[in-house]
Amino acid sequence: MQDPPVELAWFARGVRRLAGVDEAGRGPLAGPVVAAAVLVTPETPRLEGVNDSKQVPRRRREQLAAAIVSTLAVGVGAASTREIDRLNIRVATALAMRRAVLRLPEGIETLLVDGLPMPEIGFPHEALVGGDSRSYAIACASLVAKTVRDRLMRLLAVRYPEYGWERNCGYGTPHHRAALERCGVTPHHRRSFAPVIQRILL
Repeated sequence: MQDPPVELAWFARGVRRLAGVDEAGRGPLAGPVVAAAVLVTPETPRLEGVNDSKQVPRRRREQLAAAIVSTLAVGVGAASTREIDRLNIRVATALAMRRAVLRLPEGIETLLVDGLPMPEIGFPHEALVGGDSRSYAIACASLVAKTVRDRLMRLLAVRYPEYGWERNCGYGTPHHRAALERCGVTPHHRRSFAPVIQRILL
């Protein structure tokens, strides 16, 4: 992660309560999109190893996510596959983010969101491309969102073992696509995504 993180500049301007927001699961063929929001202050201690969730091994990611949830104010929100299909993935992602922010304590002064601006969230925010490697709060949110979503997919994999969701988390890997061809579409597949649409139309 960039050192120092970008929120230090906000704290220097007098901001005391800042939240970072990130999501997991925009690209998979199955499962919800999950977002997390994490509140930090100038007094928040930095956990060693916090970084973009894609850069952290699974076991360490789970350890860090547990530490974040136990020491910081965290909100988690999700949008279901049905909402993704009805709204589109961008709007559903914003909905998950909004739900996560609404689960934080009131009084957030600044909201940092990973990626491009998303006015659909409904809150004023600062968008940061590559925010999960530039902001401590966003990196924390990234770790929590990824951990929560992966656990959800492992639970779904118990009911639908053919698709390998415990390994691919719903992404369109060759194994997942082959299972989709062989076993068909489940209620947890995103019917608005091209590979699933193709299977439905066969």
